[in-house]
Amino acid sequence: MFKKVVIIFFSLFFISIAVAEEIFLSLKKNKVNVRYGPSLESPIKYIYKKLDLPIKQIDKKENFRRIIDHKKNSGWIHTSQLKKINSVIPLKDKILFKKPSNFSKPLAKIKKGRLLIIQKCEVNWCKIKTGKFKGWIDKNNIWGQIN
Repeated sequence: MFKKVVIIFFSLFFISIAVAEEIFLSLKKNKVNVRYGPSLESPIKYIYKKLDLPIKQIDKKENFRRIIDHKKNSGWIHTSQLKKINSVIPLKDKILFKKPSNFSKPLAKIKKGRLLIIQKCEVNWCKIKTGKFKGWIDKNNIWGQIN
C-alpha cells in the first residue's frame, strides 16, 4: 500500500513539473536576437522584429531561455529581452465582438497570425486590442497562454 502511494505521489509530482514548465512569454523589445546556443558568444540564428510577440519557453539555462514560436522557429533568447505574456496570436481567422458573446455585434474579422494585445480575460473570452480595434475574441485556437 505504501509503495503505491509513493508511486502515485511521484507520478503526480513529475506531471505537475512537466505542466509547469510550459511558460509563455512576450518579447520586450522590437528587435530581439535569437541565438543557436545559450550564450552571448553563440552566433545569432535570426532576429525577431516584433514587440510583444508571444513565444513559448521550452528550456532554460542560466540567463537564457530556449523558445519556440507559433511557426515552430526555435532558439535561445537572453532573459533581458523577455517579459510576462501580454499578447496572443490567433491560429485561425476570428471575429472580434463588441461584448464577450457570439450574439454580440461583430466589429471586425481578425486574420490568423495577427498580434493581439490582451487587456483582460474572462472564462472563455479575452478583451484585446489590435491596431485601431478593441473588442472580445473567444479563447479557442490561439497561441499564447491565457489565464
